[in-house]
Amino acid sequence: MAAAAKHLTPVLLELGGKSPVVFDSGINLKVACRRMIMGKWGCNNGQACISPDHIITTKDYAPKLLESLKNELENFYGKNPLESKDLSRIVNSNHFARLSKLLDDDKVSGKIVHGGERDKNKLRIAPTLLLDVPRDSLIMSEEIFGPLLPILTVDKIEDSFDIINSGTKPLAAYLFTNNKKLKQQFVETVSAGGLVINDTAVHLAVHSLPFGGVQESGMGAYHGKFSFDVFSHKKAVLSRGFIGDVPVRYPPYTKGKLRLLKVLISGSLLGIIRALLGWSKA
Repeated sequence: MAAAAKHLTPVLLELGGKSPVVFDSGINLKVACRRMIMGKWGCNNGQACISPDHIITTKDYAPKLLESLKNELENFYGKNPLESKDLSRIVNSNHFARLSKLLDDDKVSGKIVHGGERDKNKLRIAPTLLLDVPRDSLIMSEEIFGPLLPILTVDKIEDSFDIINSGTKPLAAYLFTNNKKLKQQFVETVSAGGLVINDTAVHLAVHSLPFGGVQESGMGAYHGKFSFDVFSHKKAVLSRGFIGDVPVRYPPYTKGKLRLLKVLISGSLLGIIRALLGWSKA
């Protein structure tokens, strides 16, 4: 962006962020977990800009959700996920070290409830679930971009929206629910680059939808026609005839003209009539 600014070149920035996943109760949990897993670990083992970063659910629903996630992870990647051919490696040693640092944080290391296995030589980290991670921990202060998944719990599911909006704006936000009112509240109150209800990451493949971030997660949007529009200047053209030229726009500006200009700006039809009749004050 800094390089482009020197030449006034338009820029689209697709960044990232801590994309949350909200789990409501009363859903098809197996399907929801499978879709969640594919969005997280199925997308390059969490190394994708739209990968779910953390889960938010209620304290009451967390145990059931956790159990379902464990079962489906084992179904997909086996009892030893480090040997799974379907799980991507960490991209390089520097990134492996960064993820290990997040996992070894004193506030986090005791919160692992599933996974956590690592193989530095093969650059592999197993899908890892962490329950009730402190919000002031290192893992919750930056985008994870890897196979680690913290689970935050709240008393009421609606409280999850406050948590999302209290942080930086994510590139994507996800909600699993059958509650129509909650869906509407999610759309109306959560600010993110894009929203998906009852799935994860799939909006990236829908070219009729604009894809991009907001504030910290990016600027501008692309995909399909939006890619063309973002780098196209929409040139405004206004053409007029010569009939109906209004003297009030030209000097000298009398009190009568000023009265009429004021009401024209206000848009009041009654005010315009009063001004024309000379009944309004300057």
